[in-house]
Amino acid sequence: MSFQKLILRLAWSVLIGGSLLAGSTQAQQLPAARDTSFTVRSAYLKEKKNRPSISIAQPALPPTVQASYNLTYCTLGARNLQLDIFYPKAKRKKGYPAVLFIHGGGWRSGDRSNHLPMAQQLAAKGYVTVTAEYRLSTEALYPAAVYDLKAAIRWLRANAKHYPIDTTKIAVWGFSAGGHLAALVGTTNGDKQLEGSDCNTSHSSSLQAIVDVDGTLAFLHPESSDYQVSERPTASKYWFGASQTEKPELWQQAAGLNHVTSQTPPIVFINSSIDRMHAGREDMIQKLDAYHIYHETHTFPDTPHTFPLFNPWFEPTLNYTADFLDKVFKAKRWAAKLGLSLLGDSEDYTCKS
Repeated sequence: MSFQKLILRLAWSVLIGGSLLAGSTQAQQLPAARDTSFTVRSAYLKEKKNRPSISIAQPALPPTVQASYNLTYCTLGARNLQLDIFYPKAKRKKGYPAVLFIHGGGWRSGDRSNHLPMAQQLAAKGYVTVTAEYRLSTEALYPAAVYDLKAAIRWLRANAKHYPIDTTKIAVWGFSAGGHLAALVGTTNGDKQLEGSDCNTSHSSSLQAIVDVDGTLAFLHPESSDYQVSERPTASKYWFGASQTEKPELWQQAAGLNHVTSQTPPIVFINSSIDRMHAGREDMIQKLDAYHIYHETHTFPDTPHTFPLFNPWFEPTLNYTADFLDKVFKAKRWAAKLGLSLLGDSEDYTCKS
């Protein structure tokens, strides 16, 4: 074995050992040191070199939107998981559909503040939006993040009387690693293995729509960068705490592609031109079609992976999101136009044969 390979293996062992320790019950109770390798600013400086005309999207909070920050949605020992919420000031008897935003950063870095602008602007279009933190791989291994996000959804339903939330219409929006998590959380409605056992467990974590923005649908897939096993550490290995060959069952379980059923909610894929960032999408679309589940795909040509954070792609991403959610949650207006029929009294769609 070469000296370089030996160093890589030692580094991997140390990092995984630290992640496993961070996944212990004791470590889960305390906030972990943040990995700040991915921020909006760092992504901008990197991409600015190739696309000098871009700018960070940071519109002001719309005057029609009310905001509350740093709310605890779940407490694990001394660890408070927090979220920010935005909602229309105008009252509505039935409440508004809600959307949970999930940030990216390789399940290891990033921050819920990354998507405050998108959440705020979508709230102005008639939605209650939430940006939630979740435990990253520096603090807890898979599936802790999934447990956290399902707890955030349960919090929305538990607090629907305090905030104007229609509990029958809740969606998830995620970018990059957050897009992967959005697809996974949305395709595992009712899956007890991934539900978690903390916080507001008397409420449902089921979702009625998914917005996947450049998030992978599968790991052990020919289109995925993780398909070829290598000795080098990767964000996925950090998150799972094991390589593809050591614990392939975890890598398969965490793939949204593997959970598609007739009960999967409608989904929209909003993608960059980098194919590996949405590995498994076409296979998932085939499954969705087999079950007659409504879906959309929108791809921006010649775009970086971080496109939704920047102008000129921020507003089109917002519009694709709002248009899709309007179709899903405003059934009476859109069902006939889309050739869809409602399943009973639910908000799920099935294509007419």
